Amino acid sequence: MSAPEAARRQGTGLAFAYVTTLFFAWGFATSLIDPLIAAVKRVFDLNNAEAFLTTFAWFIAYGLMSLPAAAVLGRLGYSRSIIGALVVMVAGCLIVPAATAADWYPGVLIALFVIASGVTLLQVAANPLVAELGAPKGASSRLNLSQAFNSLGTTVGPWLGSHVLLTGGVFAAGAVVTAATRTQSLRSIDMAFLGMGAFFAVVAFFIFTARKKINAAAPAATEAVSPLKALTSPWAIFGALAIFLYVGSEVAIGGMLTNFLESPETLNAPIETAGKMVALYWGGAMVGRFIGSAVLTQVRPGIVLAVCTVTAAVLCFVVSRIGGPTAAYAALSIGLFNSIMFPTIFTLTLERSTAPTSATSGLLVFGIIGGALLPQVAARIADAAGALQPAFVVPMLGYVGLTIFAVACIRTKAKTEVTTTVSH
Repeated sequence: MSAPEAARRQGTGLAFAYVTTLFFAWGFATSLIDPLIAAVKRVFDLNNAEAFLTTFAWFIAYGLMSLPAAAVLGRLGYSRSIIGALVVMVAGCLIVPAATAADWYPGVLIALFVIASGVTLLQVAANPLVAELGAPKGASSRLNLSQAFNSLGTTVGPWLGSHVLLTGGVFAAGAVVTAATRTQSLRSIDMAFLGMGAFFAVVAFFIFTARKKINAAAPAATEAVSPLKALTSPWAIFGALAIFLYVGSEVAIGGMLTNFLESPETLNAPIETAGKMVALYWGGAMVGRFIGSAVLTQVRPGIVLAVCTVTAAVLCFVVSRIGGPTAAYAALSIGLFNSIMFPTIFTLTLERSTAPTSATSGLLVFGIIGGALLPQVAARIADAAGALQPAFVVPMLGYVGLTIFAVACIRTKAKTEVTTTVSH
């Protein structure tokens, strides 16, 4: 291997490591919504549908901002887009204390939307960047490895968030909701988001110092293209629908888990304990992604995806029909099978889409809007039924839809495979 080639590969490896820290950052931020749902429900005296507006505010940002984010990526390039996204996320975290000082729940929702807008740009830039930092054959494996660190963030987020958000104030043993206890709980929300903002600022500085390595290792810049060009590719649209179903299903389950595990019909656990147990759900995804990163080097991604989607659908059916500890642990174990879904859907779509990569990535991230809409459907079913258990039918149907996508991918060759076949 020549010296320039060795230096290029080393630079690519370092760039991959730097970008992977971003996956941890947005995983931590996203999973903090799970204990926040339980916190705002009690602090602001909300029903399930109102409390789930936190997920709506977060994930609707993907629907509104993902296509513009693709245009920003095409214009600014990878490193500047990433740094800009982190600055927006810090600004959103600073809105939270102003909203809680005014005792204004809509202000918290506005802050979540701003933070998620930054995360949207981060995802539009980082997912295809990781996929292209190396040989095309290893794209699924590489993206699953980065997503494993995303899952590390989603594992730490609920545990640490529950410790901060679901203790003291209105959650103290024997506490009642008074002005004093509400104020204490509101300050806990401030603390969580100010701490997260400081973390994002540190990551932004870290990426700024590494920007030259990222730019050197990143794919060559291309002309800015309209994100709407993704609509010319049926596979880009199909992939976005799959992302919609996956994220909506995963978020609906994660959002319901704290109150589901706390309920007397399930585990009757203290709310802080129930909130911390949600880390097992996201931790399963972390373990599954490390395992999946290795498995995907040996087994076709479409086959692995199909096995995981079928298993997740069966587990949701079990939860919807059986109560008690069995339902609790079935629900928590779904995280293991969620693990490889997002990155595998992402790379399978990029490999088949005929639209430009940046446009396809923007449309795929647009699909994350499912995290805003499907949890609302689940929450309304739970409110109507007076219990969370029936709402697990919503993610079950989502996983059935994902199985159809997986089978279609198995039956359809990627663009590189078609090119290879033709050349032979």
